[in-house]
Amino acid sequence: MSDYNYKDVYEQWVNNPLFGQETKDELLAIKDDEKEIEERFYCDLVFGTAGLRGIIGAGTNRMNIYVVRKATQGLANYIIKAGKQDKGVAIAYDSRRMSPEFSMEAALCLAANGIKAYRFESLRPTPELSFAVRYLDCVAGINVTASHNPPEYNGYKVYWEDGAQITPPHDQGIMAEVKAITDFADTKTMDMVEAKKKGLLVTIGSEVDDAYIGELKKLILNQDAIDKYGKDIKIVYTPLHGTGNIPVRRILKEIGFENVYVVPEQELPDGEFPTVEYPNPEAKEAFALALKLAKEVDADLVLATDPDADRLGCYAKDSKTGEYKVFTGNMSGSLLCEYEVSQMKEKNGSLPADGAIIKTIVTTNMVDAIAKYYGTDLIECFTGFKNIGREILRFEQTGKGTYLFGFEESYGCLIGTHARDKDAVVATMALCEAAAYYRGQGKTLWDAMMDMYEKYGYYVDDIKTVTLKGVEGSKKIGHIMNILRANVPEEVAGYKTRVVRDYRLEYIRNIETGEVKPTGFPNANVLYYELENDAWLAVRPSGTEPKIKFYYGIKGSSYDEAQKESAAFGDKVMDLIYDILEK
Repeated sequence: MSDYNYKDVYEQWVNNPLFGQETKDELLAIKDDEKEIEERFYCDLVFGTAGLRGIIGAGTNRMNIYVVRKATQGLANYIIKAGKQDKGVAIAYDSRRMSPEFSMEAALCLAANGIKAYRFESLRPTPELSFAVRYLDCVAGINVTASHNPPEYNGYKVYWEDGAQITPPHDQGIMAEVKAITDFADTKTMDMVEAKKKGLLVTIGSEVDDAYIGELKKLILNQDAIDKYGKDIKIVYTPLHGTGNIPVRRILKEIGFENVYVVPEQELPDGEFPTVEYPNPEAKEAFALALKLAKEVDADLVLATDPDADRLGCYAKDSKTGEYKVFTGNMSGSLLCEYEVSQMKEKNGSLPADGAIIKTIVTTNMVDAIAKYYGTDLIECFTGFKNIGREILRFEQTGKGTYLFGFEESYGCLIGTHARDKDAVVATMALCEAAAYYRGQGKTLWDAMMDMYEKYGYYVDDIKTVTLKGVEGSKKIGHIMNILRANVPEEVAGYKTRVVRDYRLEYIRNIETGEVKPTGFPNANVLYYELENDAWLAVRPSGTEPKIKFYYGIKGSSYDEAQKESAAFGDKVMDLIYDILEK
């Protein structure tokens, strides 16, 4: 955009009666700040395949009621063109600033378009929204959340009628409808009282809560172990100021865990996230208060859900040293996969012939070993839990495939098919159940993890991220991908390259035999190198942030040796990238 354009758009917002006085006051306060005006108006906040995510504030490149209304109008137009306006849309929101307001704005826009909005009475976790879409037989769902982003952000995720976040063709169709709205005056809204009177705005709450919790309880495999040990196991839990507090405590209490200690400073919802720099269970700093409480009460297990309660972080006690050991997302996911699949087999005598475990391509190869051991299918998909949801939908549509377990490395998994997004509430329930089961064998969850390493091999996986901001950064990210694509490394960190998968050019090439075959995946800018000794490296630019990510995994001969090997591998990967950037 030229200078004239973004300034022109700024002036329109300041002078157009469509925009409220509060918005105008905020914009007038920056009238002398050229850089800030440009930042807010140089483009529209992009409605991408995951919806919206951005900094809260006035402007076209910010999260505000007008941008939310525009996104919702696009969704409404798509629903009407699909002839599905007689089905409603479920709406949930988290503890962030402006989440209640944005969710109400979305509801009133839908109502003005004649589409019934089912809006939760107060904040709810992401997986419950996914559940509600199918439970209420809706055509779509909207979740107002920015997951684990810093406090100044909010977001808007769209789900389709299968309960998963939108995938092709719906994502492209909705994006096109949103983009087609070039004038905010073309968006609709209506009075809240009128919307309720016409039955177009319905408040939902306890009925959906009860149904959701009821579905979770059906997934318990060893209630006898919980009955025996649930009263003894001490659990420290933090919702990190988010949505998990009520549902997590409720499910644990109702199934029989009596010693749940919630971190008091982080118990209540707070969109400022005052006790953490980054409300993310992947960050060790987020566990500081929980670990302090764990030592005070001598807890067995320390758990944290992110603000929208779709991801779970975990520490467990090492019975040998008494120390609390951190689980990566790959570790806790593998542990739950092993527990769920082994216990399904034990309870039923066998697993379904078409049973399948689903993982993303950047998730640990330990899952491959688990699937091989139990004789199940292993299905790989792209990063993003909606792709796991899409596989579940395919099972249902074709009648082929029984979902056993699915997870991704970023601390998200799904047990059961009640939801089609990752669910930290059910993961918490299952981890605590597993803790009770292993207690019966005289083990902690950490001991059980060590047993898995002995059984399958010492798989260690990690990620390196390089942040490259702005236009220059975007060019550098493109440069890295182009160099790696054009010059396949013969080896990475001393591991010989065996197979290269290029998901942009849609081929898999065996370096030794020269054999080439299609990936069978949709086109995406991802490179994956299968290396010798079960090692691997995957490279992908982030879809939501100015970052390029390097995922990798190795298999060592002992826990300590594997940790050292992984650290050395990560250093070599960074050396490779900096070499490319210097060229």
